[in-house]
Amino acid sequence: MIGQFLLAFREALEASLITAIILAYLARTKRKPLIRYAWYGVYLAVAASFVLGTFIWFLYGGLSGPAKALFEGVAALFAVLVLSSMIYWMASKGKELRKEVERRVKDISTRGATLALTSFSFIVVFREGLETVLFLTPFLLDDAVGTLVGAFLGVGASLVLAYAIFVVGMKINIRKFFYFTSILLVLLAGGLAGYGIHELAEYSEDSGIELGWLGEYAYNLDIPSESPFHHKGVVGSIFAVMFGYTVKAEWIRVAVHFTYLAIALPLVVWVYKKGVKREEQREVTTCARAFLNN
Repeated sequence: MIGQFLLAFREALEASLITAIILAYLARTKRKPLIRYAWYGVYLAVAASFVLGTFIWFLYGGLSGPAKALFEGVAALFAVLVLSSMIYWMASKGKELRKEVERRVKDISTRGATLALTSFSFIVVFREGLETVLFLTPFLLDDAVGTLVGAFLGVGASLVLAYAIFVVGMKINIRKFFYFTSILLVLLAGGLAGYGIHELAEYSEDSGIELGWLGEYAYNLDIPSESPFHHKGVVGSIFAVMFGYTVKAEWIRVAVHFTYLAIALPLVVWVYKKGVKREEQREVTTCARAFLNN
C-alpha cells in the first residue's frame, strides 16, 4: 500500500499544483469569472480518469490463462516507460512549471477562449490521471483493496499539501521534494520492470517459448507463503512494492531490474544536480551584476 500511496500522492500533487497555479493566476490577474471554466476541465479530467481505470479493470477481468500474464507484463512495462519519462521530465523541466503554465493560461485567457481554458485544464490534469491509472494498474491487478486504499490516501494527502502551500502559505522546497520522491519512484519502477519481465517470462513458458538459462531461477529463498516475509506477506509486500522484493526470481528478472536501476538512478541524480549547479551559477551572476551596478 505504501508504493501505491507514493505513486498516487506524487501524481495527484502535480495535478493539484498545476490546478492551483492556474486558479491563482486567474485570480491574481482579475480574471475570476474564468475560474469556473478551469474547474470544468478539472472535473471532466477526474471523471475521465475514473472511467479509464474502470475500463482497464473490466478488460483485465475478461482475460484468462496466458492472456492475463501477457496483459500484466505489458501493462507493467508500459507503466515503467511512462513513469521513467515523467521522472526525467520533472527533473529537467520541473523548475519552469509555474512559468510555463502561467504563460499558457495568459495566452488563452487574453483571447477570452473559455473552451480553450477548459480544454487546457482538462489536458494537464487528465495527463496526471492517465499516468496514475497506468502506474497503479499492475498493483491493482495483484492487490485491488490495498491499491485503492493507498491511492485514495495518496490523493487526499496531496490535496492537503497543495492547500497548505497555496492557501495557508506553507513554505516547502518543491524541487527537493520531487528529487527525493523521484529517487523512491525509480526504485519502485525498477521492481515494476522486473515484475513485468517475470509475467512475460511466465507467458513465454505457457506459450512453449524456451528462454534457456534466463528463465531459470537466479535464487530461491524458500520462504513459505504464510510467512510475513513472503513477498505477499505483511512485511514482504511492502518491500515487494517499493523495491521489487520477491522470494524467488528468474535470471532475466534480476538482470532487467538491476540494469534499470544502474541506468535510471545515476541519470536522475545527475539531472537534478545539474539543475542545482545551473541555479547556483545564475544566482552568482545575478549577485555580481547587482554589485557592479551599485
